[in-house]
Amino acid sequence: MRPSPLLLIWLGVLLGLDLGLGTLRALDVELPERLGAIGWGLLLALLLLCLVDGARLRRLPSPQLQRKLPGSLALGRWGEVRIELSHDHPTPLRVQLFDGVPDGLVFANLPQAITLQPGERSELGYRVRPVSRGHFRYERCEVSLPSPLGLWTERRYLELPDATRVYPDFARLYGAQLLAVDNWLSQLGVRQRQRRGLGLEFNQLREFREGDSLRQIDWKATARQRTPIAREYQDERDQQIVFMLDCGRRMRSQDGELAHFDHALNACLLLSYVALRQGDAVGLCTFAGEQPRFLAPVKGQGQLNVLLNSVYDLNSSQRPADYQAAASQLLARQKRRALVVLVTNLRDDDDEELLTAVKRLGRQHRVLVASLREEVLDQLRQAPVQTLSEALAYCGTVDYLNARASLHERLTAHGVPVLDARPSELGAELVNRYLSWKRAGTL
Repeated sequence: MRPSPLLLIWLGVLLGLDLGLGTLRALDVELPERLGAIGWGLLLALLLLCLVDGARLRRLPSPQLQRKLPGSLALGRWGEVRIELSHDHPTPLRVQLFDGVPDGLVFANLPQAITLQPGERSELGYRVRPVSRGHFRYERCEVSLPSPLGLWTERRYLELPDATRVYPDFARLYGAQLLAVDNWLSQLGVRQRQRRGLGLEFNQLREFREGDSLRQIDWKATARQRTPIAREYQDERDQQIVFMLDCGRRMRSQDGELAHFDHALNACLLLSYVALRQGDAVGLCTFAGEQPRFLAPVKGQGQLNVLLNSVYDLNSSQRPADYQAAASQLLARQKRRALVVLVTNLRDDDDEELLTAVKRLGRQHRVLVASLREEVLDQLRQAPVQTLSEALAYCGTVDYLNARASLHERLTAHGVPVLDARPSELGAELVNRYLSWKRAGTL
């Protein structure tokens, strides 16, 4: 228990009264003897009230709490938590509540004060925004209760266990279902290109239309129907995409609140959503993490839920990336030809090891290397140079980017396509490349 502002005010009044009487006595001012007795009596009465009020506060039952916590939250997005309160006290009770929000969740609108009416349930809410992924547990809730006379307040910790999961930013993925796919892709920065040529899979026969190519005419069907019949093709379906996700120390770079690893996860989920809607199968293989994970490619929108539940608690480690071991792991598990998207952060010292690993993968799979580029590199390269330190930073940045570009050129010369993108743009760039290859029939 701790004294309330009301008790401190009363103590201040009595102290001021005692000091005033003492000052007057020091000035030899004659005062009635009973004034001192009155002061002592008030002090004793206040102490007695404090004892009685404190005892009544100790016997006061705690309010009943029930937390309504979302079972899942999206990384970086605000969510709401509701708490229901009720109590058995016969009179209204003013309480202050502070929920035990775990580390990794930023909160707003806490603490809050609320008046509980007898026999009624009251409710309050506050907002949380996750800044990291994983499994978060609530343990208890803190409640401050006033004493019946308002002389004391007591802080009580009530056990209120609860749990929630923080997933990558999947809200925009499911929100896309409310929009047309083309509109959704354009809003994400995906460039829709005019289709070149025809797809590779036969879809149906239909009447010849103006604008159709003569190569589309099915001459046997035309002879039978005695009218021009054209073949209609569609983009290839039932292809497989496997993400090789680097969980090593290079992915721990931070741009704003999100690390490169979180941007990479969001980009992989974004491309997974598009590929699954195209009828392709999507899988995942991680390396350089605490525990390597592998998900075999599977078709269907349910696979997106499987991916979310598999990566929501995945974090980067301090380990270096071993591309050779990662390639061996994937080749041992993925036998069917697939598009392998290697998501990492390339350095100029990756030349031989990375090239050997990618060439091994390329003998059996189509490989795309997606390399994340730090935002600060573009900022330093574009910033005006006025001082010696700025000049040194600019020259170091340009030298690093040139070495990085040289590595990309060497990979491209060996037939390995490289996608160099800033973390915030990786998702749209991956979808662009996937759709262009899909429509060109190069997967």
